[in-house]
Amino acid sequence: MPVKTYLRPVQFVDTPVGRDGEVARLAGGLGWFSGYELIEVEGGKRISRRTLSVAEAAADASLAPLIERLSAPRAPLRLGERVLRLDQPLVMGILNLTPDSFSDGGRHADDPAGAAQAGVDMGIAGAAIVDVGGESTRPGAAEVWEGDEIERVVPVIERLARSGAAVSIDTRKAAVMEAALAAGAHVVNDVAALLWDARATEVVAKAGCPVVLMHSPDPDKGGHGGDGYGDVLTEVYDWLEKRVEEVAAAGVDRSKILIDPGIGFGKSLQENLALLNGLALFHGIGCAVVLGASRKRMIGALSNEAPAEARLGGSIALALKGAELGAQLIRVHDVFETAQALRVWRGMKDVALTAL
Repeated sequence: MPVKTYLRPVQFVDTPVGRDGEVARLAGGLGWFSGYELIEVEGGKRISRRTLSVAEAAADASLAPLIERLSAPRAPLRLGERVLRLDQPLVMGILNLTPDSFSDGGRHADDPAGAAQAGVDMGIAGAAIVDVGGESTRPGAAEVWEGDEIERVVPVIERLARSGAAVSIDTRKAAVMEAALAAGAHVVNDVAALLWDARATEVVAKAGCPVVLMHSPDPDKGGHGGDGYGDVLTEVYDWLEKRVEEVAAAGVDRSKILIDPGIGFGKSLQENLALLNGLALFHGIGCAVVLGASRKRMIGALSNEAPAEARLGGSIALALKGAELGAQLIRVHDVFETAQALRVWRGMKDVALTAL
């Protein structure tokens, strides 16, 4: 079988000042690094891994396409009258309209005006996008009929759109996507990567909107199945890379495709941690990266089984890890706290970039 090569940016530095030719920029953002971990895989198994300096990698012509995808700036998202630049991490606020969400289910059920105000408040607190969902994706959650899901999300999206907020619709269903986009949503965020509903890709292609493709081991069964991984980092990478190519071939503009490694979806604690540590690898696909780790079960597993409402500290830690490794969108429940943490992180970056 052919050997496949991967490059994971490593050895991150605070500033490129005075280091011309020694460091490279990650995805046109605020991250700079001085080395790559070069991974070679054959037949699903790693056969070698070694570290290359940026200069050594640049001298190898065979690595040029991958290096270009890792470094190229991501196209801004044009969401109605808003343009979101992806040269720094942005917050995507989670607005659940379900009675059974694992984290905050029921808080905004049957109250469109109150839910919309909560979304507006997220924008004031620092959310660049409000992600509206009408079906829980927790393990074991019951499937929601598309008509009920539409009834939950459309009145809220209409209000948010009128307020000027940028809105994404978190759904697997083509009919819900259509209704949400007609109501004013700008982005489709699908935990099934447009695989659960046969019409989903067609809907997104026709709308010409940005779409988030999330990895899950079994999208047809809700995303929490699967038989485990031999090498979770490269296997999730390959799955997302293939899915991006398929969706682009079906008519979706590649520059409007974002990817999400699917933290917590059919993955063990160790696999989730491996994906988080290796997150920079995914920039090699050439798409903006979305990280959704807020209040996830893994935080409880690492902190004495803390319940969902007591996982703020862990969520902030993961958000900052994602920012450091170049994630362009950080999807969170706690918008104010995360936005504040990212502003402080950005302040330190700005000082480092201007240091003499």
